[in-house]
This record gives sequence, C-alpha cells and structure tokens, in this order.
Amino acid sequence: MTANKLKRYILFFIGVFINSFGISVITKADLGTSPISSVPYVLSLNFPFSLGEFTIAVNMLMVLAQLVILRRNFNDSSSSSADPDLRRLWLCIDLTGIFIENVSLDLYIEKILFLLAGCVILGFGVYLEMLANVAMLPGESLVRAISTTWHTDFGYTKIANDVTMTVIAVVLSFVFAHRLNGVREGTLV
Repeated sequence: MTANKLKRYILFFIGVFINSFGISVITKADLGTSPISSVPYVLSLNFPFSLGEFTIAVNMLMVLAQLVILRRNFNDSSSSSADPDLRRLWLCIDLTGIFIENVSLDLYIEKILFLLAGCVILGFGVYLEMLANVAMLPGESLVRAISTTWHTDFGYTKIANDVTMTVIAVVLSFVFAHRLNGVREGTLV
C-alpha cells in the first residue's frame, strides 16, 4: 500500500468515526435519528442489542441486497462494506455514545441544538469519507448498486432509500412498540 493510499484510508476511518459521533449526538437529542440509522435505532429500542450491533446487522442486509441486485457483477470493489474491519467500525456508534451518555437535555431547544450539531458533525464525517475516496459504506453502496443497475439518478435513489428506511422504521415501531417510537422530527431534519 502506498503512503498516499494509507493516508486516504486513515482519513476514511477518521470520517467514519466522526460520522458515528454525529449519529450518536443526533440520537442523544431524542428527536429521532438519521434515516439510514432509523431501522437499527427502532430495533435497538425494542430488543436487547445496541444501536451499533443492529447497525452491523442492517448493513449486512444491505450487502446481501447488493449481491442480489448486482449478481455476477458483485465483487469486492462493489461493496467495501463486506470487509470485516469496516463492519467493526460501526461499533464506533456505541463507543461514541459513551462520550455523551451523561449529557442531560431537558429543554426542547437544547434537543434541537444538539440535533443540529449532530447533523453538522455527521455531514463533516460523510465529507471526509467521500474526500478519502477509498470505500463506500453499505448504505451508499446499495444506492450505487440500484442506480447503476436500473440507470436511476443517484440523488433521487438516495432520497428514495432514505424514505424507504424511514417507512420501515415507522412500521417496525408500530409492530414492536405499538406506537411511534424512535422516528420523529429529527429523522426528517
């Protein structure tokens, strides 16, 4: 591995860590979470597994979906998320959640400000991941597989994927909690 590629991987891993911290901050605001994390979050509210553990499971389902969509065109470069080291990175969500577990947000305005700060942090993490240009996480890889296979616009496909994840989270919330739980205005933000 060249020094340049090593630097890009380090940047990617820093981006993933910052991304994970952003998700933890958004989730801590208790106003819902990002659409891509909404299914794992709702599941974590209803079962004895963490958000990070459910994120790994959902990401593995996304990799399987890519395998089905891409069939014989699926290879190691189709989904960098198939790498076991990248799967473990999603445990960063649980780790970064520990950093803010004692933060108390009592007022709605505090929750909104925390949510917005989390969105900025998440956005910066995603920016670093994309800047590194060495791998894609399962959510983006799935969108790329769909848009490449069916010749759809990546942006519209990403929005459709986010809406689908949110709808699935809402359905799961009603199935398991019999009420809307884990999907709120923060998910839309």
